[in-house]
Amino acid sequence: MEKGLKLTDILVTIIIALIFGVIYKLWGPLYGVISTLGLHVEQLIYGMWFIAAIVAYLIIRKPGVALLAEVAAAQGEFIFGGEWGVATLIFGLGQGLAAELIFAAFRYKRFDMLAASLAGVASALASIGIDYFYGYIADLAIWNLLIMFGARLIGAVLISGIFAYLIVQALERTGVTSLVRPASKEDYKALG
Repeated sequence: MEKGLKLTDILVTIIIALIFGVIYKLWGPLYGVISTLGLHVEQLIYGMWFIAAIVAYLIIRKPGVALLAEVAAAQGEFIFGGEWGVATLIFGLGQGLAAELIFAAFRYKRFDMLAASLAGVASALASIGIDYFYGYIADLAIWNLLIMFGARLIGAVLISGIFAYLIVQALERTGVTSLVRPASKEDYKALG
């Protein structure tokens, strides 16, 4: 597999990111409604904000794609009028970088549910670090922090790990992902 990004890879990544940018924008009000339930229930759906990096990487399978996708999705959310303004870009950068580091740790050779889930967890941890920088979580009691962190990590695994993986598997079955990936040695062997 070629590791360098081609123009096609970048364009497909940006398209994926913009689709998720719209989803992120629409997700904000849902997050607000669910937050009225209390006890950080909304954290269970927070994992949606990490999904662009993971889906794009699982489709393109090249270094840099996760970071590019998450930053572009955050930019899309910002442009489409997301509630959190410029801070969205900081979160996108941190979350995308965290996911990218997980894929790099696997040397960009794992495309399974475990790698996707770990990337989601890393993105969640990055988002918690950024939240801490913004200062609002430092005022929470330890039991409240534990509920928040636990729910966010569970949501990250469920949405940006398992759900992202299942989305890409569904796309794999349609054959659409073969349009953006070069033929592998196994593909050539299957022809012979």
